[in-house]
Amino acid sequence: MDFQSLIPELAKGLLHFTWGNGVMILAALALIYLAVFKEIEPVLLLPIGFGCLLANIPLAGMTAAEGMLGVLYEAGIKTELFPLLIFIGVGAMIDFSPLLAQPRMALLGAAGQFGIFGTLMLAIALGFPLNQAASIGVIGAIDGPTSIFVATKLAPELLAPIAVAAYSYMSLIPIIQPPLMRLLTTKRERLVQMEYAPKPISKRTLILFPIVLTLTVGLLVPEATPLISMLMLGNLLKVSGVVERLSKAAQNEIINIATLFLGLAIGATMTAKDFLNFDTGKIMLLGLIAFALDTVAGLLFGKLMCVLSGYKVNPLIGAAGISAFPMAGRLAAKTANDENPHNFILMHAMGANTAGQLGSVIAGGVLLAIVSKLI
Repeated sequence: MDFQSLIPELAKGLLHFTWGNGVMILAALALIYLAVFKEIEPVLLLPIGFGCLLANIPLAGMTAAEGMLGVLYEAGIKTELFPLLIFIGVGAMIDFSPLLAQPRMALLGAAGQFGIFGTLMLAIALGFPLNQAASIGVIGAIDGPTSIFVATKLAPELLAPIAVAAYSYMSLIPIIQPPLMRLLTTKRERLVQMEYAPKPISKRTLILFPIVLTLTVGLLVPEATPLISMLMLGNLLKVSGVVERLSKAAQNEIINIATLFLGLAIGATMTAKDFLNFDTGKIMLLGLIAFALDTVAGLLFGKLMCVLSGYKVNPLIGAAGISAFPMAGRLAAKTANDENPHNFILMHAMGANTAGQLGSVIAGGVLLAIVSKLI
């Protein structure tokens, strides 16, 4: 046997290796490092990083139509299956009682979506077509499944940078939001204490809420039905009290498996050809701007509520009006508690945070409805 003739065959991966592959493998290692050693969104960044690693090994065939990652992409991303399964799990984890006890918090959830539409206009000004601009704007909601769902329908070619931006900025909430909170609120405002006398929410109300909301949103914004229905299904599994096994499965096995496969499939799209371009940098920057605008809009609306209420509303809860549940709500409460150890606004912040979760889904559906008609 001529072993020398086997060398090119054994090393053909190296022969097809490009500088772009090298850069993307370094990016994959960076994501894995952040996940493992910095514990930044490890549940998603770890599989995304490993998927990116596999996608940039020449001739491995993992991302081909018949390869494992290719099959996952076709089955779970193109069909939007994985984001919807994740939403079932998210819904099973959410408690809407703070929102139902304080309906006015829905206003903060609406204000927290301003950055989506502001960034859409900015992206158009920078030369992105409407479908891509809408997908980029949704990053501001800091809601990974919604961002992926909208991008898959409107701009699948931008799925990888949009997904990475959405989940990266979610992990950076404790770094990005506090400076904005301190900049836009006064010490007097941050010290405002809010009484929480919870209204008892009946089990009937908790059961009717996901059903009524699904029908209402579905009839008004049909494009949002897949997301809102799966979110509400998960919540109904929880509040009904009769399918505990399904509720626990949604919160654990279903969401964990869907997240793993989602991360691998997204990582598989991070090839040098598709990822290493100037537009990726612009998308990451625009996503950061969208996040900042959402936080600023929520804080400003919180300040307005503070003034109109005679300083009975702490404007910090406005920063929780984004979709990053429960991180944003906890951070707003912690910021108030740092100013005054006897100040507890967690339940108010969670009301705004759950409203933001609903707001991002509805905003994504509105964008799908409008943009689909215009392109």
